[in-house]
Amino acid sequence: MLDKKCFVLDLDGTVYLGDIPIPGTVDFILRHRDAIDFYFLSNNTSKAPATYIRKLERMGIPATLDHILSPVTPLVAHLREAGIRTGYPVGNRDFVACLRERMPELNVLPYDTSEGAEAVVLAYDTELTYEKLSHAALLLQRPEVAYLATHPDLVCPSPQGPLPDAGSFMSLFETATGRRPEHIFGKPDPAVLGALLQTYDRKDMVMIGDRLRNSLKTRASTLSSSSAARPRPAISPALSASPHWWSSIWGNWRRSRVSLHPSGKNRFFSGMLRLPRGGGFLRSPYAE
Repeated sequence: MLDKKCFVLDLDGTVYLGDIPIPGTVDFILRHRDAIDFYFLSNNTSKAPATYIRKLERMGIPATLDHILSPVTPLVAHLREAGIRTGYPVGNRDFVACLRERMPELNVLPYDTSEGAEAVVLAYDTELTYEKLSHAALLLQRPEVAYLATHPDLVCPSPQGPLPDAGSFMSLFETATGRRPEHIFGKPDPAVLGALLQTYDRKDMVMIGDRLRNSLKTRASTLSSSSAARPRPAISPALSASPHWWSSIWGNWRRSRVSLHPSGKNRFFSGMLRLPRGGGFLRSPYAE
């Protein structure tokens, strides 16, 4: 595994849990950062990329904006391609600021008005109010208004336990309006990897994270349900066809001591990405 050129790591639940760094992961990154290109992926759209950079730096991990992968990138690309110029966001202030920065031409409506909205954009809103829910629900009852979501995660891990995330909000809106998003960005959608798929050969890329369940739902032949419950890494079908790759990856994982949660209590899993046409991904040995 250590001969790979590019590692893409989840942040929440893999590099850290809340503000608590996971030592095995941090040590692995620092030990190999001169030989491997590390990128960091998070579906959590409640925080701006600069927030992640500062957090990583506090843990001794150097990073730049180019190293942070976010669902906002494919979201903005879609908004531009679809010609959407006015949107109603269900997201917190960090998300709105990031959206405005990445797409200055977008008219991001304030929370207390929805007049002229061409799309509802659902993110992980840690400042959710009934006013936002009401405006968004009324907009979603109009079929001409597009419905987009940054990511599908049902919960966000925290040291205290799982918290409702964008996927849970989707269920609320579906119950109230009967609608599901036309497009959901972030993993497991490969578009979130963006330019990486143009820069690296897929066989030279590895993903490491603590979430698997969405892959089992959306990618038909990754692992059986019984295998998912065991502390083994999840790998793509291209790799699982080779016993050498399976044993090599698992052996290197263990020797590298990437213990993603020493306490063994990290049970949040719902969305590993599978690289198309090869490549692989791993999940934490502690994800149950």
